Amino acid sequence: MLRTPGTQRGVTLFGLLFWGIFLAFAGVVVAKVLPTLIEYWETKRAVTKVAQESPATVAAARVAFDRIKAVEYSIKLDPQELVITKENDKVRIKFAYDREIELGGPVYLVIKYQGQSE
Repeated sequence: MLRTPGTQRGVTLFGLLFWGIFLAFAGVVVAKVLPTLIEYWETKRAVTKVAQESPATVAAARVAFDRIKAVEYSIKLDPQELVITKENDKVRIKFAYDREIELGGPVYLVIKYQGQSE
């Protein structure tokens, strides 16, 4: 196949710089968000474990969660922030919190997490 003069193929320097900067920014955002996701998953796992143990009182549920929190350093939620109820003889624990992630200068990413025991 013959090409006519003047037709070029490939990536321009501008295109390469654009995609490089975009991928670097996306990598920084992922690296900053990932610890908060791990915290959410660990909190949800701890809340589910406490609910499955079916504590007798609200205070006992908070103590059990605090015991798990002492081992799992990624959990930052205070036991007093848990909403503990009983539905049909089953303990249900709900939680909700926000995390602010600084992206640079005055720019922040706010993530609102909420969950409940299974």
